[in-house]
Amino acid sequence: MSRNLLILGAAPDLSELRDTLVRLEDTIIFALIERSQFKHNKGIYDAGKMKFKDGHQGSFLSWFLKEVECVHAKVRRYQSPDEYPFTDNLPDPVLPPLNYPPVLVDPAKININDEIFNVYVNTVVPEITERGDDTNYGSSATRDIECLQALSRRIHYGKFVAESKFQDPEHHAEYVRLIRERNSERLMQLLTNARVEEKLLKRLKAKAMIYGQDLSSATLDADGCTTVNGANALLADASAAPAEERVKSRVDYDLVVSLYRDYVIPLTKEVEVEYLLHRLDNSNQE
Repeated sequence: MSRNLLILGAAPDLSELRDTLVRLEDTIIFALIERSQFKHNKGIYDAGKMKFKDGHQGSFLSWFLKEVECVHAKVRRYQSPDEYPFTDNLPDPVLPPLNYPPVLVDPAKININDEIFNVYVNTVVPEITERGDDTNYGSSATRDIECLQALSRRIHYGKFVAESKFQDPEHHAEYVRLIRERNSERLMQLLTNARVEEKLLKRLKAKAMIYGQDLSSATLDADGCTTVNGANALLADASAAPAEERVKSRVDYDLVVSLYRDYVIPLTKEVEVEYLLHRLDNSNQE
């Protein structure tokens, strides 16, 4: 059973953070699989495509997202330091406030959800869905919101990663120096661990290959193993198997890997660097 890292009152160490980030990989993969079952339904992303009686001028997704976040705000979701809304002017909670021990030093209140939203709508959705319109607008938007919230949480966890690395005695003095120099390029280099990133991408591909399998055409052999045309379906590398022996995937595992490589990891490090650049805005926070 995992610990709640938000109530520790101190920056969690990297091993604890990685456990949380690994679990978020599962959440994101399954959310993408769920969204991919519906067609693109491009109209839900186009402002003015649908007419709203309340005068909303944006897209169906933006309206839906606002309504969902209003409800979540009322029950204190965005008081949690690892949750960030996509919309503004949300209502106050209807419950007493939650008081989390201070862990982050975030005077800038960094929130890059606008970037996440644009990448998701304009790049991710067209890649993971079939072209066309199946009129499942509500279902598609519901899955979109689940994907967006999971991606936002994963990327903004970069603040906790940055705080943990900042507190590391081995590199603390160097971080302080680079922050005072406003050396964002060197901060990015210091934060980057290429070996960990490579391991993450390999793990992600394996997960997407396994989680994304559509076993509707598979059968069980005498030993209880899943097979397709008599071959073992759980291959170490499905891309190396003959086409007739592959299990159909509900989501392209290479797309999942490219999503992380090209967007999730860079955006997370963007958050980390921005967080650190403001880490010493209050001179007594060193």
